[in-house]
Amino acid sequence: MSSPGNERLARCRAKVEEAPGSAAAHFNLGLAHTEVGRVDRAAAAYRKALEIDPDLVQAWVNLGGILLLKWDFQGCLEANQQAVRRSPDLLLAHFNMGQAHLYLGDAESLIRCNRRVLELDPGHAAGHYFLAVGLLAKNEVAGARQALNKALSLGHRPAPEFLRSMERAELGEEPTSTPLRH
Repeated sequence: MSSPGNERLARCRAKVEEAPGSAAAHFNLGLAHTEVGRVDRAAAAYRKALEIDPDLVQAWVNLGGILLLKWDFQGCLEANQQAVRRSPDLLLAHFNMGQAHLYLGDAESLIRCNRRVLELDPGHAAGHYFLAVGLLAKNEVAGARQALNKALSLGHRPAPEFLRSMERAELGEEPTSTPLRH
């Protein structure tokens, strides 16, 4: 029995065969590969789309997201920076860059990216949470608490380890782990 994802994949492959010079066809093939969890093939399809049309902003964002999934944090940053150069108000690109900075241990850039996310969408629960993570890493405990409270009010469920780190910081205790790993 064929799944909807595999059927879509077959349709997208056929479109690429019909129009190998179409950035949109390769982009859609990347989406289909992403849908079924084939991240290497998705990345290749997004790269081919970008080879054809380097201004296909969504392909940069999706490539960055795939690279984040593959733990290629520098690649994620570079792809999303390309997207932001072309379209500065792409919330997902800023969020993806923040996630890459989180894993690279760059609290200052994590804060900057999530502040931009919140400029674009003040109700972005995860943006508030990761702002709190960055602020706590910089030992800005009051700001971290404020951002965490906002994230909680918007329905975000933080990692228990982060909550413990937050409580220890508020008590003036040394954290037992780095907040940038939550």
